[in-house]
Amino acid sequence: MKEVSGQILGVATTKEAPQKNCIIVGTLGHNEWIDQMIAKKKLDVEPLKDRWESYLVQLVRNPLPGVDKALVIVGSDRRGAAYGLLSVSRNIGVSPWYWWADAPIVKKDQLHLKVDKYISKEPTVKYRGIFINDEDWGLYRWSKRNFEKEVGNFGPRTYAKVCELLLRLQANYLCPAMHDASMAFHRIPENRVVADRFAIIMGSSHCEPLLFNTASEWKRDKMGEWDYINNKKSVDSVLNARVKECAPFENVYTLALRGLHDRAMNASNDMGDRKDMLQEALMAQRQMLIDAIGKPGEEIPQAFTPYKEVLDVYDEGLELPDDVTIIWPDDNYGYMKRLSSPKEQKRSGRSGVYYHSSYLGKPHDHLWMNTISPTLMYEELRKAYDATADRIWLLNAGDIKSCEFAVDYFLTMAFDIDSFNFERAANYRTEWLCGMLGDQYRNEYQDVVNSFYKLAFARKPEFMGWGYQWTTDKHGRERNTDTDFSLTNYREVDNRLSEYRRIGSTVEKILNSMSDEKQKACFYQTLYYPVKGCELLNRMILDGQRNRWYSIQQRASTKELEKSAKACYDSLEVITKGYNSLLGGKWDHVMTMKQGFAAAYFELPKLRDVELAPTASLGVMAEGEAVLKGLQSFHSLPCFNTYLRQSYYVDVFNKGATPLKWKAAVTK
Repeated sequence: MKEVSGQILGVATTKEAPQKNCIIVGTLGHNEWIDQMIAKKKLDVEPLKDRWESYLVQLVRNPLPGVDKALVIVGSDRRGAAYGLLSVSRNIGVSPWYWWADAPIVKKDQLHLKVDKYISKEPTVKYRGIFINDEDWGLYRWSKRNFEKEVGNFGPRTYAKVCELLLRLQANYLCPAMHDASMAFHRIPENRVVADRFAIIMGSSHCEPLLFNTASEWKRDKMGEWDYINNKKSVDSVLNARVKECAPFENVYTLALRGLHDRAMNASNDMGDRKDMLQEALMAQRQMLIDAIGKPGEEIPQAFTPYKEVLDVYDEGLELPDDVTIIWPDDNYGYMKRLSSPKEQKRSGRSGVYYHSSYLGKPHDHLWMNTISPTLMYEELRKAYDATADRIWLLNAGDIKSCEFAVDYFLTMAFDIDSFNFERAANYRTEWLCGMLGDQYRNEYQDVVNSFYKLAFARKPEFMGWGYQWTTDKHGRERNTDTDFSLTNYREVDNRLSEYRRIGSTVEKILNSMSDEKQKACFYQTLYYPVKGCELLNRMILDGQRNRWYSIQQRASTKELEKSAKACYDSLEVITKGYNSLLGGKWDHVMTMKQGFAAAYFELPKLRDVELAPTASLGVMAEGEAVLKGLQSFHSLPCFNTYLRQSYYVDVFNKGATPLKWKAAVTK
């Protein structure tokens, strides 16, 4: 209300007298005023009973003595009450992204709400949230050097902003950052209090058993080796202590046993032995939960993710309690690796998904820009949901920044997947942008978005470099390696760069047309930087490839392509600094291309010079000829077809240091 109108609403509890006109919000069974209205038959809350995270919004006249009119919001539980109240916030113009993406808020002198009685559905997926991961290069540095300097790391202020975002997106689940550099969530007890204040259920990633961050919390000098065969007592003792300190809060507990920092656990090479070890560890963890929480195992939310080598152990015949949710991962690039079998679909624990919008690992990272196609996401997640994946949805959201759209889209689907079809999936990014920035450029947004995903689907920006990330081949990262895009066939490079230039020009014009600082900052983060960044990176890499090709043919224009590639490299630095300097440096340190994980794609490609002939020298190359043909005297012209009306080009170029004069003539 303050952001929209400048007015601050008074806040009172049920111990005080209500105002003549007021908003009454509370949780069913926990609010005296709501109980009175139910008793007087002013409210019918029967549809809310025994429902998960649902709410009622209704305008009630004369609900209580001294009250003429009240906007009443009732939640079936505390999150339902919060979602109901925040639905009013959204309807008066406050985007869930008002802080994280700086979505502008339109100021209004007066607010008029038309309130029809509304009862929300239960969410599609019970536990819906994100995993902050591979955060070293962005969110960690931003928290440490900018937002939370007093902690010098992730801390309560950062997590408060994350939890608020989740609540505004009608989510309820968070797996916190877990890399060595980041302060482990549970090392700061206040973090748990913050999450509980926002009613966010805490979990941990697939490799962190029982909320314990093995990457940074396991201390070898005090605890011994992280080895369940030879150090079982110490491992169980540490995990048991964590369960006891977290038991008073809402959690989803991960049953797991992997090596430190997302590696395979040291164990026997015999798959049967590995299965037996994991079986024993998981059953011990489950018993810890039962003992500490004092409830039957089937009443405690538990999850198991058969990720990477753990899937092989699971397939060996691992027996999970029926109530444990199996979370199926994608292949790290957006395609679900597995769904529940007919037998697994009968399990009471149902299943879930662990999906990547950002990824660090073999064979190649994609950390800089989120480019997973929305229609691909919908297709894969809908298939999973139809195969009983309705218990837990977890999105690997990287640093959140650059994955803002994916976070919103994933969580909106998780809340109500039936509101989506392929058409809405394809248009949702435009819907999201217009929700924050208005409808003025709706057509332009959709045009840009369509091309953006099409181009990135052919090749992600992070994969435009050379070689393979994490390769063991010493030649795998040589900077003179060409991409698979052809300079001679089908005009692949020309068409790709032409389309990137076109959509890059569109977002440039839109940005320059905006005068409001907040609107400009929001657009810069949510569409301009992703599109312009991908354009410049593609131009840099492909101009470098053309430069090397031209050098072989000894073209005089080789030098111009070297300049062009370097200019794109410099421009990437400029727009990245522009991102970090938005709104007086609010996001300083959050965005960089140099992610510190040996990523090669941001580096300037290998560029070559050429030694020209002292005088002009003619070079000719027809479209479709191999690279070296430009050095020969005879050329094969392409075949024309009167039915297709296809055009072809013939390159005429200079191989000398002085100007070349030439002319073409048609001969019979």
